[in-house]
Amino acid sequence: MKKFSQFLTAAIILLIVSSCQNKFNSLTDYSVIPQPYSLREGSQAFTLNGETRILISGDNIEGSAKVLQEYIQELAELKLDIVLQEEAKSLQNVILLSIISQEKRLGTEGYRMQVDRDKVLITSNDVDGVFYGVQTLFQLFELQDLNNENTNLIVPAIRVWDEPCFPYRGMHLDVCRHFFNVEFIKHYLDLMAYYKFNTFHWHLTEDQGWRIEIKKYPKLTEVGAWRLEKDGSRYGGFYTQEDIKEVVAYAEKLHITIIPEIEMPGHSRAAIAAYPELSCTGKTLEVPNNWGVFEDIYCAGNDKTFTFIEDVLDEVIDLFPGDYIHIGGDEAPKNRWEVCEKCQARMKEEGLKDEHELQSYFIKRIDAYLTSKGKKLMGWDEILEGGLAENATVMSWRGLDGGIAAARQGNQVVMTPGTHCYFDHYQADRAFEPKAIGGYTSLKKVYDFEPVPEDLFTEQKVLILGAQGNVWTEYMETEDYVEYMILPRMLALSEVLWGSKKNKNWEAFQIRLQDHFKLFDKKGFRYSKGTYRLSFETTFDSIENQKNIEISSEQFKPQIYYTLNGILPDTGAILYQGAIKVSAQDSLIRAGIFENGKLMQAASKMVINGK
Repeated sequence: MKKFSQFLTAAIILLIVSSCQNKFNSLTDYSVIPQPYSLREGSQAFTLNGETRILISGDNIEGSAKVLQEYIQELAELKLDIVLQEEAKSLQNVILLSIISQEKRLGTEGYRMQVDRDKVLITSNDVDGVFYGVQTLFQLFELQDLNNENTNLIVPAIRVWDEPCFPYRGMHLDVCRHFFNVEFIKHYLDLMAYYKFNTFHWHLTEDQGWRIEIKKYPKLTEVGAWRLEKDGSRYGGFYTQEDIKEVVAYAEKLHITIIPEIEMPGHSRAAIAAYPELSCTGKTLEVPNNWGVFEDIYCAGNDKTFTFIEDVLDEVIDLFPGDYIHIGGDEAPKNRWEVCEKCQARMKEEGLKDEHELQSYFIKRIDAYLTSKGKKLMGWDEILEGGLAENATVMSWRGLDGGIAAARQGNQVVMTPGTHCYFDHYQADRAFEPKAIGGYTSLKKVYDFEPVPEDLFTEQKVLILGAQGNVWTEYMETEDYVEYMILPRMLALSEVLWGSKKNKNWEAFQIRLQDHFKLFDKKGFRYSKGTYRLSFETTFDSIENQKNIEISSEQFKPQIYYTLNGILPDTGAILYQGAIKVSAQDSLIRAGIFENGKLMQAASKMVINGK
């Protein structure tokens, strides 16, 4: 995992210009997400043209230069030359990417950007920081290009000092409930890099499908990668090892580490369907075509189970160069273990008092194996049950308590509670939304998330590595739907993880988000209008003997119309301009939020006798 020092965020916003003049209307003219730590305005903008060159100075920096070159070629149809700084005849009309070692505070992922009339300078202590500076430059180009009628690309004259708050900034994707091809995985990684995420948690095995080729066990993909759907169709797919290598190489180019998840001991029905001897019963089972938690899991008393898992992990380790392997460890029913002779014998042999300690034995044995291979184990917070492996990193999903308990034991933690980080939950009134698994995680709820609990000691707080957005795909059958469920919530999470708690500002985020919605429209991305959900707040005015009903939405400056007669409003209804005053009479308030005359969402509130 990448290390860095703590710090804060401040607002950065993009200049929208129609000429080469560097004119700033207000701070809201910038729209970069996540916000940089610090921004100062300069005097004159930089204009990129066909004569601009990319200069590089420092080891291993060519990758970021090529990413920048490819991006500019795609956006502006200009292929800029990449030149070593020492070979350049001039520092005029250049974008200079440079590694320095003078800014210790920046860590490895922080960067500085200086934009003047004749150059853009991006410097960092490490190639990671240079890459994130390039991502900020991408946004500056694209956002101003939304309203710029000039053919030239313009960067506002600014001074940026930027660094992330957390070393782990993650997004997860379940490809087992529904399978997505390599091109979509690359698109997912592109979105992550654009918003400065650095870790991709790839959920590759599950009850409903095994998605990674393991050459020693071909039935895992011949049998385990496919299921018979309820309509009789065959559904599935998997990634060959060549596919995995391609995705890993692509992620490395984007400075993203991939953590593969190989589920154990539960959520293993697809593997058991392929190799029934791995279960306690040995019965032949099908790959399930429904969701839930299944009783048949890996047999913890059978040494062949551990031989199988170690063989699988050997091939996984060879494919993924990152530090971590995620082993799941969640939702493992103990029913089969309780009546399994082999499992009971294992418990007696190891002096284990119950099946929870047997799961702990299972996890600790895998932890020791991964440690021997130079890897670290990560698991869901159930791995705390029965005793936590010494080297394990806990991913806390059932609230924050698991993470708190792990940090108090001295283990590292990634916070990903369902309350704030589950992007398979509804993000608006479900009457207006496509089907989701349940729950409600709004954009603002994500934005308000604080990964570090206040009731930890200082030395424990530093064990909170960061957080992650989880995307479970039971009801996400298409790529468009995945895109819809992560956008724009992943943007809010990017500000939580990159930015500063001190400088977070919901209204400023809303303002900047409007330009990103325009970007999504331009690129054809599908994104949620969940921010249109309406809320009612009631206060009582004892002097006037009336209730005041205030209507609000997460949408920035929403256009709201309402009625008091129970009729669904249109734009001919009453325009909401402040609190609605209701006295003694019964009133049914029906309100709707509109955009360009179209009703986006509606909601109602019944006020009885002014109560």
